[in-house]
Amino acid sequence: MASELAPGFLVAAPSLRDPNFQRSVILLIDHRQDGSLGFVINRPARVSFEGVMDELDLLPPEHQVPDVPVLVGGPVSPNTGWIVFDPTESPISLKTTIEVTNRIRVSASKDLLRELAEAPRPDHHMLVLGYAGWGEGQLDEEIRQGSWIPVDLAEDVVFDTPHDERWQAALQVLGIDPHLIVQPFQDGLF
Repeated sequence: MASELAPGFLVAAPSLRDPNFQRSVILLIDHRQDGSLGFVINRPARVSFEGVMDELDLLPPEHQVPDVPVLVGGPVSPNTGWIVFDPTESPISLKTTIEVTNRIRVSASKDLLRELAEAPRPDHHMLVLGYAGWGEGQLDEEIRQGSWIPVDLAEDVVFDTPHDERWQAALQVLGIDPHLIVQPFQDGLF
């Protein structure tokens, strides 16, 4: 049975110091008793979309590759890629996609990746490499410990907010001013 957490955001609490998740926003796709799946949506990867397409030998012939954001989706299976996109703004087909909301779909299809490389308008698309995953009960325990702040999904944060502003924007969905949050000391005293 799915929970009310997904779809939604998980916002890293200021006290979360794990370098994989510090100040991250996770688009939580699925949360069930036996585990959870999501994608970090505010950490740029060190590779371009064109670089990914070249590595996969999917570059379209004599076609300018669009500037699609590539993000580090999480530490699990970093060699896998997922397209996160808004189907209402997308020129790519909806085959082999998972509907998260009316405005968010995800897919791991290479065919759709090739379509995206040839798309005239890549707006409202991102490629995430890897994912964030939790085993049975793990995420619920991390929320109880205060590592994550669950936030209702705001699609404009996913597609219309620059990646470096998404942590603050997701907190503001709850009415939290991130500038007023007490930051833990760097030396671990608090």
